Amino acid sequence: MSARPEVLFPLFAELETLPGVGAKTAKAFANLNVSCPKDLVMTLPISGIDRRLRSSIGGFVAPGVITVKIKVERHIPPGSRGRPHRVDVSDSDVAFQLVFFHARLDWLERQLPVGEERIVSGKLEVFDGAAQMVHPDHILTIEQSTELPEFEPVYPLTQGVTQKVMARASRAAVDRSPDLAEWIDPDLKHREDWPNWREALDAVHNPKGSVDVLPTSKSRTRLAYDELFAHQVTLALARGQNRGRKGRPSKATGRKQTRILNALPYTPTKAQMRAVSEIQADMESGYRMSRLLQGDVGAGKTFVALMALLAAVEAGGQGAMMAPTEILARQHLLGLRPLAEEAGVVIEILTGRDSGNERAAKLAALAAGDISILVGTHALFQKDVVFNDLRLAVVDEQHRFGVAQRLEFGRKSVAADVLVMTATPIPRSLSLAQYGDMDVSILDEKPPGRTEVTTALVSSVRLKEVVERLRASLDDGRQAYWVCPLVEESEVLDLAAAEDRYKHLRAILGEGRVGLVHGQMQPAQKDAAMAAFVAGETRCLVATTVIEVGVDVPNASIMVIERAETFGLAQLHQLRGRVGRGAKASTCLLMYQSPLTEGGRRRLETLRDSSDGFHIAEVDLAMRGAGDVLGTAQSGVPRFRVADLERQSGLMALAQKDARRLIDMDPELRSPRGEATRILLWLLEQDKAIGMISVG
Repeated sequence: MSARPEVLFPLFAELETLPGVGAKTAKAFANLNVSCPKDLVMTLPISGIDRRLRSSIGGFVAPGVITVKIKVERHIPPGSRGRPHRVDVSDSDVAFQLVFFHARLDWLERQLPVGEERIVSGKLEVFDGAAQMVHPDHILTIEQSTELPEFEPVYPLTQGVTQKVMARASRAAVDRSPDLAEWIDPDLKHREDWPNWREALDAVHNPKGSVDVLPTSKSRTRLAYDELFAHQVTLALARGQNRGRKGRPSKATGRKQTRILNALPYTPTKAQMRAVSEIQADMESGYRMSRLLQGDVGAGKTFVALMALLAAVEAGGQGAMMAPTEILARQHLLGLRPLAEEAGVVIEILTGRDSGNERAAKLAALAAGDISILVGTHALFQKDVVFNDLRLAVVDEQHRFGVAQRLEFGRKSVAADVLVMTATPIPRSLSLAQYGDMDVSILDEKPPGRTEVTTALVSSVRLKEVVERLRASLDDGRQAYWVCPLVEESEVLDLAAAEDRYKHLRAILGEGRVGLVHGQMQPAQKDAAMAAFVAGETRCLVATTVIEVGVDVPNASIMVIERAETFGLAQLHQLRGRVGRGAKASTCLLMYQSPLTEGGRRRLETLRDSSDGFHIAEVDLAMRGAGDVLGTAQSGVPRFRVADLERQSGLMALAQKDARRLIDMDPELRSPRGEATRILLWLLEQDKAIGMISVG
């Protein structure tokens, strides 16, 4: 099925085929992301205006919109240039004025002939004690009054598109919408009491009252569900394709894993062991694994990843682990190497810095199978990196890589399983929208040995006091991070702020006790600064946000975040996660500059009052919206016209369940419901999905 079905042609015609839309207006519509009638029917009213006819303005509380029948008494032309034209009118009870600026007299006299009755609807105001209506929205003859809806929809607008143009074009677009076969599961539709698709369109564009423009109305919920369902069908097809791809069963012997478990100074959590067994079941299945491992800061993802990598090695293959930055790749190596060596496994790192003979030797060892686990950055994508038998690719903090890079990584081996890890707790609705093609393992427990972090808010006027207390803590053998503010999204200014704070702290805390790390440094300098801090040579590390993810120094128990109100919630939570990794009681100081905005205060108080990353992520989503939480460009989250990810996560979960069930039962969408679903995919332009069915 490679061409759009004919039944949808009217909805994908040119906008100019709609009444009142010329080339200029069609161009203006582009600012609303409207390029065809289908986009118009999915652009719903944002509110409505009550236009029911009242007998009089008497007793009406101005200002507000009112519709009354009036008799035209007299015209009062402007006395001088720039003054308005006034028309005295009376309803059944009260006299008032209609006011017009810059209107043509002949037009006004035609619209409002003296002695005749008209229906006027517009905003009534009181000016100098007298009631007036400036430029009524509607002036109708008694015969025309039936044209005025009792409740008029109000659409989103852009320059060059008026309410009148929008309403007329939308009406015409709805009128040409066909009746389509039903794609929603009949039991679900009956249970939710949802209307048919065409009925839903009619209802949302002809609201009868304010309840009909709420997102919770049955018609709107149904249209939102259609969008979410189409998206989830696309992801379910991708998942089916992934699962249908033959993999190589990797069956672990458990020998190396047992050596690691015996060497651990703690017992892994139930959540960790559950994730390990879910991953191993996937790896043994003979189909390619595509799984997301989601865990809060410090939930122990690295241990789970290592067990999975060992399963690949025990099965006779190799594993790779990719991190978004060199600091993080080296951090992984530091954490994994002692355990890998305990299990008798050769682990190496490959970054962009490797060159010449050293790089050639590593690549030769990798191709020969002498390196069992390779850790690295995106340098692992380069064409000359060839594995002997790559069984498992672990991708850390995947949202920092493009989706295309993830696919490229999968191609390094025809049958490699892929495990994606993220330490950014993602609200359920976004997780379903972004990773709906993957199976998900969640780490919802903290391993033993993690201490609670006390979080406090401190005004920046107390800087001197904070530095003094910091000095006492360093004298006491503790280590601290000092994170500098984000300055207007500029790395140059960020750097200046960090260097200034570094000099200031060095002067007070002592020359050799303070280190500096920032994004502009050469990798070797960065590593040296980090290594000195890890070894305890420097006691306080001044940093920009390069330490946000993954850096692990158990002795560091103090985190100072300067101008904390300039950071996002998720970022603050990640930064705080750098402390509390050892046995010492840990503190995170959020230094803010007064006065705080309402949003800034809410972010800081949320962080102070909660350490639950998933709760924090939900608050973040409610405050910022989906695109911002994940970074719109790379987020992979679709933009919906009707559905609201922040408020309709339950609907998204329902859509995922329904879509997966449909694809499991009818992978090629051949049943009557499957055929209807194909129409939906075409309607909502999920072309990728259609391609997947065609090849599937």
